Amino acid sequence: MELKDFIKEKRRQANLTQPDLAGKAGVGLRFVREMEQGKETLRMDKVNQVLKLFGYQLGPVEMARDYTLQAEPGQINVTRGNVKMTKKARNE
Repeated sequence: MELKDFIKEKRRQANLTQPDLAGKAGVGLRFVREMEQGKETLRMDKVNQVLKLFGYQLGPVEMARDYTLQAEPGQINVTRGNVKMTKKARNE
């Protein structure tokens, strides 16, 4: 789930309007709106102020990869979808 959807869902579950959420979190209304619209660059400290109201905080999340890597002696194989690429490994 994306951050924008998570925040919107939690806000609605708590029966809060965007202005209510902004006031309780100590951030601006514009910030809440931008967050719920999926703005790609947000201040992490402010995001954490909002998340804290719901008992959460930012943290590392493992990314899903659409490829696999496989190393064999002398070569590296990369498979993406149904395409396989092979590269000779450098001799060091």
